Amino acid sequence: MNIITLKNISKIYQVGSEEVHALRDVSLTIDKGEYVAIMGPSGSGKSTLMNVLGCLDTPTHGIYTFKGAKVSEMNDNELAEIRNKEIGFVFQTFNLLPRSDALHNVELPLIYAGIPSAERKERAREALVRVGLETRIHHKPNELSGGQRQRVAIARALVTEPSIILADEPTGNLDTKTGEEIMLLFNEIYEQGNTIILVTHEEYIAKHAERIIRLRDGLIEKHETVENRYIPNLEKITASHNE
Repeated sequence: MNIITLKNISKIYQVGSEEVHALRDVSLTIDKGEYVAIMGPSGSGKSTLMNVLGCLDTPTHGIYTFKGAKVSEMNDNELAEIRNKEIGFVFQTFNLLPRSDALHNVELPLIYAGIPSAERKERAREALVRVGLETRIHHKPNELSGGQRQRVAIARALVTEPSIILADEPTGNLDTKTGEEIMLLFNEIYEQGNTIILVTHEEYIAKHAERIIRLRDGLIEKHETVENRYIPNLEKITASHNE
């Protein structure tokens, strides 16, 4: 079942007197439960495509359909509702509130959704347990490692039980070993039936997905099925930590 359909999507930015074509007539579908990586060099349009998919930006032309509803025709309130309820965002820079503990950071989308306090605290706690942070619930970001901060961000993305997880360079600020642990977590989330869209410029990170969409100059260069997905091995990661 298609969860996302883009049909002839273009995005044009006006920069002074010049028009910049960030996306050019892009068409693609993403199925429920799929794990997709979007790749491309700097300036290829991958960040613009991520912003369109995440309802953070609207296309200049074309039709974006999300779970059967035409996103391209929605107003600001309807777009905000989709962002809050249907899409879980994970960013390279974590985007955590520095003075709030992990529990409150994970609660935030539920506060915006109007969920009662007791329920949202319980759901936030469950999300933190799910990402292996049950002993760090009341730690603030400056008391956590980079990998733990990204786990808090992933818990926050999961807490609303969204239709898709949209991850923008999720290992970009992490060392290789910690990045592998985060990719292992994404693999677990994928195997639980979640739809994941991963934006990356790293080939080895993209190979964790089952399909790669390659962009260049605002165009889809090719769709590529990953024949041998790279699945992180917890024992190898642990062993490398202990060397």
